[in-house]
Amino acid sequence: QIILDKAIVSENPALLIYQENIRTPFFMLEALTRIYKKICAKKIFKNLNCYFKEMEDNLGSIDYYDGFYKEFSTKKNVPSFVIDYLQKKKNEHLTTLNIVLAKNKWIGKNQKRIKKIFKNLNKVKWLPEIEDTLQVKKVYTKSVSAIANKFKNNDIHFDSIELDVHELRRELRWLSIYPQALRGLMQLRVNAQTPEILKKYLTTEIITSPYNIMPDGSNLKDHIILNVDYFYSLSWMISELGNLKDSGLKIIIIKDALIELLNIIPHQGEELAYSICGETQMCIPDILERSKIITTTFFDENILENLVD
Repeated sequence: QIILDKAIVSENPALLIYQENIRTPFFMLEALTRIYKKICAKKIFKNLNCYFKEMEDNLGSIDYYDGFYKEFSTKKNVPSFVIDYLQKKKNEHLTTLNIVLAKNKWIGKNQKRIKKIFKNLNKVKWLPEIEDTLQVKKVYTKSVSAIANKFKNNDIHFDSIELDVHELRRELRWLSIYPQALRGLMQLRVNAQTPEILKKYLTTEIITSPYNIMPDGSNLKDHIILNVDYFYSLSWMISELGNLKDSGLKIIIIKDALIELLNIIPHQGEELAYSICGETQMCIPDILERSKIITTTFFDENILENLVD
C-alpha cells in the first residue's frame, strides 16, 4: 500500500513501483494464495492469485528487459541498437503495467483493489492455528512430492531454456519462497552432521544468503521444520539453474533483437548473438546438458524427499 500510494502521484506509476521492488511482496502474496486456495476459501484465494500473478508477471517482464539492458549497457561489444531495443521493450511493458494498475484499480481515483482484498479476506473462515499449520505442511509436502515425481516419471526435459530450465527453476523456487512468505511458520533444523553428498552444495554464498534465513517465528506455537542441509542444497540448485538460465536467455534476447531489427532468420540471429557475447559464452546445447547433469544428480540424491522433517 505504501508503494502504491507513492505511485499515485508519479508520472510513471509502473516505473516507480518497479524501482521500489514491489515485485517481492507480490511474489509473497502469490505464494500465500497458491497455498491457501488448496486449504480454504478456494474461490477467494484463486481469484486473488490471478490478480497477484498478473502483477508479478508484468513486473517480471519489465525486469527481464531491464536486467539485460543494464548488463549490456556496460559491454562495448553489444551494438547500441540492441541496447535501444531492450530499452524500448522495457518501456512497452511499463506501459502495459500502467494499464493493468488502472484497470484493476491498484491506483487512480477509484483505488479500491487493496480494500477489496481485505474485504474478501474478512470472509475467510480460517482454521485454528494447529490445524492450519498441518494443512500448510500437507500442501508444501505435496508440492515437494509433485516435483520429485515429475523427475521419476521422466516428465522433466531439457530441450528449451525457457520452457524447461526456466520452468523447473520456477517450480523449485516456490519451495524457497513459501518459507519466506509464511513469516516464521517454517524453520530450519541444524543437523548434528552434514551428509557427505551434500557438502558440495553448501557454499559460503548459499549458507550466508539472506534468502536462507527464516523469518522469526517465536510468536507461533507450532512450526514446520525443514532440514537445513537439504534446504541449502535446494537453494544451491535454484541458484545454479538461475545462472544457467540467464546465460541461455542472454543469447535468446540478443537473437530476438537481431531478428526483429535486421530482419534475418533465427539461425543467423543466433550465430551473431554468440559472436557478440564472445568466446567465454556457453552455447545453448551445453547449457541444457549442464542443467540436465546437475538436475539428475540433485534428484538422484533424494534432496527433496529429505527436505521436510
